[in-house]
Amino acid sequence: MRFPHATTRRALLALALAVTGTTAFSQAAYPSKPIRLVVPFPPGGGTDLIARTVAQKLTDSLKWTIVIDNRPGAGGNIGVDAVAKAAPDGYTLVIGQTSNLAVNPTLYSKLPYDPIKDFAPVVVLSSSPIVIAVAAQSPFKTFADVVAAAKKKPKTLTLGYSGNGTVAHLSSELAQKTAGIELQHIPYKGASQAMTDVMSGQVDLYMSSVPTLLGHVRDQKLRALAVTSIKRSGELPDTPTLAESGYKDFDAVTWFGILAPAGTPADVVRTLNTEFNKALRDPAVAAKLRSDGGDVIGGTPEQFSALIKSEIPRWGRIVKDSGATID
Repeated sequence: MRFPHATTRRALLALALAVTGTTAFSQAAYPSKPIRLVVPFPPGGGTDLIARTVAQKLTDSLKWTIVIDNRPGAGGNIGVDAVAKAAPDGYTLVIGQTSNLAVNPTLYSKLPYDPIKDFAPVVVLSSSPIVIAVAAQSPFKTFADVVAAAKKKPKTLTLGYSGNGTVAHLSSELAQKTAGIELQHIPYKGASQAMTDVMSGQVDLYMSSVPTLLGHVRDQKLRALAVTSIKRSGELPDTPTLAESGYKDFDAVTWFGILAPAGTPADVVRTLNTEFNKALRDPAVAAKLRSDGGDVIGGTPEQFSALIKSEIPRWGRIVKDSGATID
């Protein structure tokens, strides 16, 4: 048997080492470096809190390094788009939610990403209803009281919420349509001024998330009339749902979930799904999410994908009915 020339042998050896190294790298345990989790909203908000709660559990239990990267702007579109265009290697994730994955495709005339084609859904983390609230001294004791007054004098009762095109705004549109009433809308840029106005009685009603209103309800400064989820909120167990208030099957919630860029290896998505589900089953994590008004969900990537696909047309119809648009 003849052996290759020495130069050829060295070349073959180098090639073999390169192939071996590549194979070893591709088979390296995931994750082998820090994971960046993009939160498309400012620090301190509900989405940020959920992301940090679950990420901390993974850090504590698995010693993973997860870096929270807040990238707010354009209703969450900036941060979500950054992940849509990131390398599909499992090291850049985003926490998406109803607004930027299901509402914005219709609300914005031009969206820089496709919520179905550009992402690999990992897992739904939680969901939270919208609360319909009034001042503690308000004459309205139930949602039925509001409906009766609104039908008697259409467009006279005032309704506040934070921002046009938000889930709170669109949930209010759906609630009015379902109940057959018309309210006078007062959109706010943030919750603080809205809280002041509704508690003082300058605004008749306010709709927002459970975390935003919970403290004021517990302090008896606000009265919660109803929640928009199909079942009652664990943190507001005495507050009926709109379905219980006579509007069968009414269900409008903000859900939150983890996504990776499209093309992320299936085994990486499965690993992430398994570990996030384990974190959600931790009693301390579940208690934290519930204390902020959320219901823990979990599930498979396929279930999250199906949720997004079903929610886009549903919220799209609500956006079109409301006439809300953002260029």
